[in-house]
Amino acid sequence: MISTNQFKNGTHIEVDGQVFRILDFQHVKPGKGQAFVRTKLKALATGAVFDKTFRAGEKVRPVHTETRKLQYLYESGDEAVLMDLGTYDQLALAKAIVKDALDWIRPNDEVDVLFVDEQPADVQVPSAVEMAVAETDPGVRGDTASGGGTKPAILESGVKVQVPLFVNRGDRVRVDTRTRQYVARV
Repeated sequence: MISTNQFKNGTHIEVDGQVFRILDFQHVKPGKGQAFVRTKLKALATGAVFDKTFRAGEKVRPVHTETRKLQYLYESGDEAVLMDLGTYDQLALAKAIVKDALDWIRPNDEVDVLFVDEQPADVQVPSAVEMAVAETDPGVRGDTASGGGTKPAILESGVKVQVPLFVNRGDRVRVDTRTRQYVARV
């Protein structure tokens, strides 16, 4: 059991039989009354974010987490198939678990899979990825009055992002996976 004094961002805990990840927490000591800890928790099963308040010193069960490197192979219906590079065992994850991570990984890419109590819970992708532009319209000089401007582009994984007018088909770009925004041409 861990106390609320030992909370850290990213720690996984079990509350009322559900596993949550601590996104943010704040110790509050009001002028009157008992201290408490205000937290923002993300449910691993559903992805929903909750605000929960704990009494100071309250104990909760920590959850054992482990990250393993797996290779993404392919999509099969409503599942994504990954392979453990050490044992060559294949693991099928429901697309509900993989969610937005599939937008940023290509077949044969290595990804970090978070296991919670020996069960796969999340696929972790880097905060920024580099991909080639598969499709985009050519930028025409004079399209904007101020010199800036964006146009839609489809990357090699199939995700659609807005890129500057000077980016062409075949260029490699860096994209922030959290905001889905163009960062730089590489």
